[in-house]
Amino acid sequence: MDASRRRLFLVHAPTPIERRPALDEIVGAKVWIKRDDATGGAEAGNKIRKLEFLLADALDRGAEVVITCGGLQSNHARATALVCARLGLRAVLYLRVPDPARAARELELSGNVLLDRLAGAEVCFVSPAEYRERGAIMEHARGEPEAEGAPAYVVPEGGSNGLGSLGYVEAMREVRRQLDLGLCEGLRPEPGGARFDVVAHACGSGGTAAGVALGAAQAGVAREAWAFAVCDDRAYFETAISRVAAEARGYDPSLPPLALLDPSAGARVAAAPDGAAALVVDDRAKGPAYAVMDLEQKRFLARVARRTGLVLDPVYTGKALWGLARAVERGDVSADADVLFVHTGGLPGLLAQGEELREALEER
Repeated sequence: MDASRRRLFLVHAPTPIERRPALDEIVGAKVWIKRDDATGGAEAGNKIRKLEFLLADALDRGAEVVITCGGLQSNHARATALVCARLGLRAVLYLRVPDPARAARELELSGNVLLDRLAGAEVCFVSPAEYRERGAIMEHARGEPEAEGAPAYVVPEGGSNGLGSLGYVEAMREVRRQLDLGLCEGLRPEPGGARFDVVAHACGSGGTAAGVALGAAQAGVAREAWAFAVCDDRAYFETAISRVAAEARGYDPSLPPLALLDPSAGARVAAAPDGAAALVVDDRAKGPAYAVMDLEQKRFLARVARRTGLVLDPVYTGKALWGLARAVERGDVSADADVLFVHTGGLPGLLAQGEELREALEER
């Protein structure tokens, strides 16, 4: 299948790659930042890259309604709602909350939820127990508009399937072009073209991780991809990412096979097979729970902003960069490494968590 024919052009590309010297000191390695928080306006972040492929498929199938899901402050749901409004599609969002009845009574108007509502999305609240059956719930929901003659399309959590992951295969090809143009000043030159030792990012559903790993290997962007889990555990994500990667290779057979590596430096002495996409899933940065940071992580997020002006979010990017710094501290990522950190966005969610960050902000 020719994946290039199944794409919209929504991303403000290429997103820049930049250095902030103070960040090297904080992380302990040389860090370049891929600014995928700048993929668009209010819809910006990593999800819009996946939606280029997923919503192209929805339109190809004649969809008028798009159904998806996420947590209450889901970046993916917000991006889907805004892009659907742009395309003239109706968006239906199933959002996970502790108490759906209370959430319906006390309508939240902050962060991503505010943007969902501004975009005119239909918001449906579901409990954590119901959310475990989200696939079945969304498939059932598809029948309602279709019964009224409006074809519907289901986008999985985070846009994380093989088709959506092609957005990050393309993102890594974009990085390759930037490398070839010499836009990553200070990167060690290598025969055959410069590349990073590690490309690192947050992982919440697995689609970005699959696309980054496959694309980075195919385009020669990095030796290893590191996915820092923000929920669940390493075993869960290795299974999920392997499934998505296999689906992606069904769309693009030229993509390499996936090789999962242990996060420990000693266990990674044996390199991945030649031509394989080397991926490390690290679940030691996920904190107390999804969307919850411990105090050390909050302090780190605040220190990065104060020292560098780089704003991270407490759900994804803050945990991932904190995890990268801990991996360097342990020696699992070398202090001499050249690292590309993919900033996947999340600012609206941060703006809904002011009270949670109060203690860290009051410290000096």
